[in-house]
Amino acid sequence: MSDAMTDPAATPDDAEMSDQTADISPTSLPVQGDPIEYMISLDIAKKGLVIAPVIVAICALVWGSEGAAGAAVGIGLVVANFLLSAALVSGAARISLGLMMGAVLFGYALRLGLIFLVIVLVRDEPWISLPALGATIIATHLGLLMWELRYVAINLAYPGLAPKQTKS
Repeated sequence: MSDAMTDPAATPDDAEMSDQTADISPTSLPVQGDPIEYMISLDIAKKGLVIAPVIVAICALVWGSEGAAGAAVGIGLVVANFLLSAALVSGAARISLGLMMGAVLFGYALRLGLIFLVIVLVRDEPWISLPALGATIIATHLGLLMWELRYVAINLAYPGLAPKQTKS
């Protein structure tokens, strides 16, 4: 990339453009790179669907059919929560870093509100067990995050999901 001030072929218009871009805040620029949060959330959702039958079966044994329904609703809420979070952050990151920060903050409040709304809507229904729903929401959120920690690379060489290890 050439600088308008040091490039002999630069025109006066290039210098004006360079002065204008120097005034742009880094938070107003879009985030570059792959939507890592979306890839991680898809991986979490896949793991949630793999473990869902086990959680539903355990809740059915403990709380009966109401427990199975509570577990199914809870797993659906958790998976939707992760996917909505990724969609908000990825979408906002393509626009600007500042919008992404706002999406993280207010998206968290929005997602908590949606979970609260679903619980309020089903709390008096006879077909659902609230203890099963609550236990599933808490255990599945924490369990899936802990499970995902094993597969996330926390370095700049491989941001997001770690590359699969090959056995030699």
